[in-house]
Amino acid sequence: MKTTLLILISLILTFSCQNPNFEEKQGEKIDNPFTGKNPWPEIRKKRINHLLPEAMERAEVDAWMVICRENNNDPMALHIGGENAGGTSFYVFSKSNDKFQSTVFSSFGEVTALRELELHDSIISVSREQDVFQLATEYVKSLKPEKIAINVSTANSTADGLSHSQYKKLAQSFGDDFERKLVSSEELVYEWLSIKLPEEVEIMRKASEITAQWEVEAYEMIIPGKTTDAEVAKFLNDKIKTYGYEDGWNPEQNPNVNSGSDRGHSHATDKVIMPGDVIQTDFGIKVYGIWVTDIQRFAYVLKEGEEKAPEEIQRYWDVAKRGHRLVFENMKPGVSGFELDKAQREWMKENGSLPVPWSTGHPVGYVAHDVGPSLGGGKEGITPSKASLKPLKEGMVFAYDGFYAWEIEGGEKTISVEEMVVVTEDGAEYLTEPQEELILIKK
Repeated sequence: MKTTLLILISLILTFSCQNPNFEEKQGEKIDNPFTGKNPWPEIRKKRINHLLPEAMERAEVDAWMVICRENNNDPMALHIGGENAGGTSFYVFSKSNDKFQSTVFSSFGEVTALRELELHDSIISVSREQDVFQLATEYVKSLKPEKIAINVSTANSTADGLSHSQYKKLAQSFGDDFERKLVSSEELVYEWLSIKLPEEVEIMRKASEITAQWEVEAYEMIIPGKTTDAEVAKFLNDKIKTYGYEDGWNPEQNPNVNSGSDRGHSHATDKVIMPGDVIQTDFGIKVYGIWVTDIQRFAYVLKEGEEKAPEEIQRYWDVAKRGHRLVFENMKPGVSGFELDKAQREWMKENGSLPVPWSTGHPVGYVAHDVGPSLGGGKEGITPSKASLKPLKEGMVFAYDGFYAWEIEGGEKTISVEEMVVVTEDGAEYLTEPQEELILIKK
């Protein structure tokens, strides 16, 4: 009995040493706003019934066909209820005379589950002996549409889910006359996914607050001369696991903790954090398996005898922050991402920053780099992309930076003050309190 007790105590002590969150788990209940029922099914239904018809109107398409299948599914499957497809299924959305309808031609094995979702107006069971391509195309022909959107795109990977073999079979089923009516869904997907419902914004607001808070907590555990970038990253990785969230992007590069020269989108290394370092942490979480965040926080490691950051480091921070706020002040519906990016680059040039290769910002929501306007295109010598010339609209959510880059030993260092905002009726709103001052880390 005594031996068994000693073994048990030993196991508990071992577990507590290996798991930095052990005390947190054993203490007070963790404050986690993302427990309970996942709101995605109801939000998805609202998005289909309210936002999709409007998007089809703006994209000027009469019908949209999405093919879902097992193992190599269309990127839009989750948004239309086809994420669990086994056999090939067609999801058809149509709009005629102000009437919007969604019809699914489903492999018979998925019909029951689809009907219980109560997401679509009609679910048609397709047996093994039937040709789902023929059934779906005949139905669409009966609608007499002028433009039929399908998921092929050279510019938007989210709208490019149709495989070559699927397209060939679809075109054959339609015949020459109707094949000419097939158009890319690129504009439709853009119009639909770029706008987030107010309840989605609120979810991302809470997630943003958690993301920023954890980054600050990660800086508090740093011991200069001992702690590595990778250990700071592990602290944040452990937070994600403890709370049951997912990574905002590829786990190998989330978070990117970088106390040396710029590494771009990369993994944290075993570099030891030293006095005089400026530390960048780029971090995102995914909640409910749907919505992601993308926020950066910056810190400076004080040298012996320093009580504040050196004058030049403070100036770099102030210029980067002002560039960020300049974008925020000009962000509103109707303004293009190109205009915002150009304004910040002019500010950087005026204040002696090296040019940076990255755009000022990007949409964020279902993925870290989501569908929507690019806050870019203002760099000298490049042609603005189509996405950077698109106007911002109310309900769009962005992660964007204020920049300042300078030379350091081994390369360059960039301060990129990244926050998340939502575009409002007449401006923009932060999803969490923005970082106002460099976080100072004492030895």
